[in-house]
Amino acid sequence: MTDPGNSSARPASLVRLDVPGGHRVTHRDVAANGARFHIAEVGDGPLVLLVHGFPQFWWTWRHQLGALADAGYRAVAMDLRGVGGSDRTPRGYDPANLALDITGVIRSLGEPDAALVGHDLGGYLAWTAAAMRPKLVRRLAVTSMPHPRRWRASMLRDARQTAAGSYIWGFQRPWVPERQLTADDGALVGRLLRDWSGPRPLDDEAVTAYRRAMCIPSTAHCSIEPFRWMVRSMARPDGIQFNRRMKRPVRVPTLHLHGSLDPAVRTRSAAGSGEYVEAPYRWRLFDGLGHFPHEEDPAAFSTELVNWLKDPEPDR
Repeated sequence: MTDPGNSSARPASLVRLDVPGGHRVTHRDVAANGARFHIAEVGDGPLVLLVHGFPQFWWTWRHQLGALADAGYRAVAMDLRGVGGSDRTPRGYDPANLALDITGVIRSLGEPDAALVGHDLGGYLAWTAAAMRPKLVRRLAVTSMPHPRRWRASMLRDARQTAAGSYIWGFQRPWVPERQLTADDGALVGRLLRDWSGPRPLDDEAVTAYRRAMCIPSTAHCSIEPFRWMVRSMARPDGIQFNRRMKRPVRVPTLHLHGSLDPAVRTRSAAGSGEYVEAPYRWRLFDGLGHFPHEEDPAAFSTELVNWLKDPEPDR
């Protein structure tokens, strides 16, 4: 790989990467919800759509794409609005609109529905999409993120979660966080990835890929905007209305995954999200893993996900 800050490289070359295991990945763009989204696709079968979190892009799911394809699924990982190879629009970074991006991609892929898998911010949006467009989500799997109402309550009322999420409060400053994320070729991204991991941190190749992707112009700003909305809207009518909308229960089978050593999202914050699910709900805690269980132990994570997807009766 070239240096993270190599500005002479085209953005497409920084994010259209291969996946391990010899699987052939197809990169293309799809139109949805008024924007263009980059997707990476492997395999054939029922659709499984994977949504990344911060500070990453679609490549965070590189191990799961192959595992899902081998299990008989059409595995698609998308770049969120403003990240990776997707459009960087001036507006549209509130969770309701970002969730419509996700469900719009499902429609653009020509599928009636999808099993939706989300991590971190992608998990927050997956919860939202399942509540807003239940007919398009046949199953939901979320890792390292509580239900939005649970997240809001924990950030406001749990002092330890407030401290753990200090980076989100820091994002509320104008311009400074963007400069910090891109300074020294994205060095802060590397520190966050390692600080939030458990004893098995992400390897140097992955850290370099995420640093490079964050340094693509406008990516840092677009990556921060959803977190700015989540905090600044708490006392605004649009945020209060969104929080009320999230009272609508999730009515699809849900798998909730979490690393026991996650320092960014406490286990206590994530646990209990099942109260918002009126369907089979399964909680799985990965001992000894941090905020990125799908990358820290990809084999265990992929096995758990595939077994649950294939289970015809995911019980409580």
